[in-house]
Formats: sequence, C-alpha cells, structure tokens
Amino acid sequence: MTDAVSPWLVVGLGNPGPEYAGNRHNVGFLVADLLAERMGGRFKAHKARAQVVEGRIGPPGLGSRRVVVAKPSSFMNLSGGPTTALRDFYKVPVANIVAIHDELDIDFGALRLKLGGGDNGHNGLKSITKSLGAEYHRVRFGIGRPPGRMQVADFVLKDFSSVERRELDYFVDRAADAVETLIVDGLERAQGTYNS
Repeated sequence: MTDAVSPWLVVGLGNPGPEYAGNRHNVGFLVADLLAERMGGRFKAHKARAQVVEGRIGPPGLGSRRVVVAKPSSFMNLSGGPTTALRDFYKVPVANIVAIHDELDIDFGALRLKLGGGDNGHNGLKSITKSLGAEYHRVRFGIGRPPGRMQVADFVLKDFSSVERRELDYFVDRAADAVETLIVDGLERAQGTYNS
C-alpha cells in the first residue's frame, strides 16, 4: 500500500557512460530524463552513487506528489546498492519505488505496469530485489526479442534500430505518462490506461 505523504522514488535503469546512451538496455534512463525535464529539474550527483532530480508530479496543491527521479551511476547489475541508499536517504517506503526497465518479453514500445513479481532474468531487477525485496513497482518497456540467433546480451547492449528510433520518442513519452499516472492516480488506473 502506498502512502500519500512519503516521497516517491523513480529509478530509471541503465548503464552509465556515453557508449551505452542509445542502447535498448538504457530505455529506463531515457524515461527518467524526460520525467526530469517535465519536472523542470537537472540531474545532480548524489552521494548514493546516482544522479537525482527532486520535484513534484501531478496537479498543483494537494494532488501533487513529491518525487525523486534517479539514474544509478553504477552498472545495471549493481542497481540495488544506489536504489537502497536513495530509499534510506529519502525515507521512501518500498511500495513507493518505481523501477523503469527494458523488457524482452514484450513487443517494442508496449508497456506493462505491475507491483512485485520476479526479475525475468533482468540483472537490474535482480539486484534491486536482492536489496529491497520484490514489492516495488515496475514499468516494463518492451524492446522485443533478439532477431535470429543473436545473443540477448548483444541485443540489449545495441542501440535501437533506425526503424525503432522513429517511434522511440513517442513510446518514451507514453512511458513517462504512465509513471505519472501511477504516482498520482494509482496502479489500477495506470494499468487500465497503459498496459498493452
């Protein structure tokens, strides 16, 4: 159960550094960047080994929620450390944590929002779950399966294709909308609107 007083922590998952910036695995960073832009903030280095932006999401007044958007500065498979440190620093209940991540088992651009569950082999989720338990929210951003015999690791660490890039901004925008709806209106409303 989420509470209206505590802040929310939205963690976009990805790998740090310019060589990874356009990778499929970094779609969580792309959504985090857009949320930060909408909040009118700039990422600043935090002692929890993450870049953070603090602000509010939702209608002005009582409807808005205090939110910390974060991009861990660690590699994907170590995301749990920075996420836990941020949770402790900002005193965020686990139920108010949202991880945004790439998902192989969903078609490109499709979204699925859920609370809890397994990690489905995703190293970022595995690390967070090991640190926090599984009862946090996930916004799963579909990237589809690798073509032919391409290895999963190679596929997720490749940039989006030129065809995918044409639609990427639209899907990232939709994912940011989904996060905002989740925080302001709750999981059920967000699932009803955005799960595809």
